[in-house]
Amino acid sequence: MLTRKNDQVLEFDFDKVVEQSRDNPVFYVQYAHARCCSVLRNANIGNTGGSFEKSNFCSNNLSLLTDENELNVIKILTNWPRIIQGAAKAHEPHRIAFYLSDLAAAFHSLWNKGKEDEKLRFIVEDDKELSLARLSLVKAIAIVIASGLEVIGIEAAEELRS
Repeated sequence: MLTRKNDQVLEFDFDKVVEQSRDNPVFYVQYAHARCCSVLRNANIGNTGGSFEKSNFCSNNLSLLTDENELNVIKILTNWPRIIQGAAKAHEPHRIAFYLSDLAAAFHSLWNKGKEDEKLRFIVEDDKELSLARLSLVKAIAIVIASGLEVIGIEAAEELRS
């Protein structure tokens, strides 16, 4: 229901609801949130020396985020206040679901780029400042996804188990 305008016919596909793939928007967004949480958990025990905490979240040097994929995610994040306001004003909760899917897709793309290129990983072994900036971005993504899911009545999963 949240992936359609309120004036469209609703087709319920039970197989899609339980499917663990990109075709199931709830799973796809939950998976992005769980990945964010995993990155942040691992960062707090990894090479950042446990220095990534809420207290220094805003003080990290975000100007180090220069990759086009990072900038794309930042652009999507900046739309969140307008999306939530527009969805509320127009009584169209599907806007939130679409936005969360777009944000999840951008995050998954960023994740995959890091798998392909070591320099684009969230934690860069020899660059603590860049790592902290990227972790701040991951934290922002997690916050927005969790907030968006809460608005549409879904609890954000910190881990997904099969």
